[in-house]
Amino acid sequence: MTEVELKYRVGDLAAGERVLAAERLGPFTGGAAGARSTQLEDRYVDTADGALARAGFAVRLRQARGATVVSVKSLAHGDGPGGSVRREELEGPADRVAPPVDWPASDARSLVLEHAGDAPLVERVTIRQLRRKRQLRSAATRVELSLDEVDVVARGRVVDRFVELEAELMKGEEGELAALGAAIETEPGLHRAAGSKLESALAAIDGATSPDAADVPPDVIPRLIVGRTPGVLADDPLAEAGRKVMRFHLARMLDREPGVRAGIDQEDVHKMRVATRRQRAAWRIFGPSFRPNRTKAYRHGLRELARRLGAVRDLDVQLEAVDAYRADRPVDEQRSLEPLVVAWRQHRDDARVLLLRELDSPAYARFIDDYLDFVRTEGAAASPVRAVEPHRIRDTASSRIWSAYETVRGYEPVLRWADVETLHELRIASKWLRYTLEFVQEALGDGSLPLIARVTALQDHLGLMNDADVSASMARTFLVEGSGRLSHAESTAIGHYLVDREREVARLRRTLSVPWRGLAGSGFRHSLGRVVAGL
Repeated sequence: MTEVELKYRVGDLAAGERVLAAERLGPFTGGAAGARSTQLEDRYVDTADGALARAGFAVRLRQARGATVVSVKSLAHGDGPGGSVRREELEGPADRVAPPVDWPASDARSLVLEHAGDAPLVERVTIRQLRRKRQLRSAATRVELSLDEVDVVARGRVVDRFVELEAELMKGEEGELAALGAAIETEPGLHRAAGSKLESALAAIDGATSPDAADVPPDVIPRLIVGRTPGVLADDPLAEAGRKVMRFHLARMLDREPGVRAGIDQEDVHKMRVATRRQRAAWRIFGPSFRPNRTKAYRHGLRELARRLGAVRDLDVQLEAVDAYRADRPVDEQRSLEPLVVAWRQHRDDARVLLLRELDSPAYARFIDDYLDFVRTEGAAASPVRAVEPHRIRDTASSRIWSAYETVRGYEPVLRWADVETLHELRIASKWLRYTLEFVQEALGDGSLPLIARVTALQDHLGLMNDADVSASMARTFLVEGSGRLSHAESTAIGHYLVDREREVARLRRTLSVPWRGLAGSGFRHSLGRVVAGL
């Protein structure tokens, strides 16, 4: 078959996501269905002497949903309508391990055997990608639009990351692609790709400049582009694994900064705070692998930012809770709660002013510039490692994971009568266990996902308890401090809310055993042991 598509390198992930989510692009409409996500792994192979490449073909083994498919693609020709790229493609079933002669019969297999003969196929590069795709239609023409977050993997290490947007003609007239391309190109932050993903990947391995790099205007080069996960592998040194995690969450933090400044969506503050917390957790876990005197400023900068974000986010949580509570109350009681809501909103506004002042400060700008250099530079500030010192993820992650789990299990003897402060400490311990697992999730494999979900369930349960307790404490403080100016109706309404929050704390304490059993049982320990043994 002939593949016809438009290809764009994405310099701004948000711009690519806007295109993917657009209801209309030129004459095309996206329909009601949103984008679907698929995780793909493509292994490009050739003979040792490059026989297939010399013949003008790229051979790809794609692993998805437990099956392997071989695709043989010709060199691309960029002479289609609107600059679309055309190339011939053959596909067929394959086996990831067996030689081509043992694959099921197909035209793709025949072509590989024609040019490779009996020579074994060796890996050139592996490309992992998170693909988000949706269907676009215009009359009888159908196009598949996909946004691909790409990791280039060579010898078990991620050597490059980039994002591409593709529009592949599935049915209909090629001429329609020109109108689609014109609509896509109105979005800044995208430019026509000068080569294929394989060419970009091979250039990254060779240390050469990507064929698209020279075409990216300086004003749209993102400060950080990362994949769907940090990409930590079992053979990564601790320092570089930590750098991957910090780079990943720093990118997420910076992506949320414009929204935090705009102040329209509270989720931006929440997500930016989460990204900051994860970086601080990464410093706690991987910090000993770096020189303290060279990295102290990064820890300090994150701590100050987290403090300002936390002050805003904590009040957002309290305001959301009281708004949800009073929505179900009689109108008179809703009005009587207004003094409490007004006071908390004022505190939130004051906290936001301090947050914006922090983001606008020269100290923050210097921190970000220096920190970006650190997370981009392999080996920067890493502590020296002796030849026989355990320093890889596979050497050290097991003990770290078990130690974090033991800390959580240590609360079991006191769980029945623990006070809220002790349960808050358990929440922190479960959070560290979750982060310790999440940071090396790719190295642990898919078996870690159900375990992380159980830890998250306990953490969330304890988080709701803490939020309810904080709400009760803040309401109590407000009643005491405002006793001389609050009316009887206002004091009564606020008192009712205080009691409601205390009851919620009691309810969550009674039901704590449910998420706790998910972690404390032998099933979790056995599963954790199997996952860790895989390292």
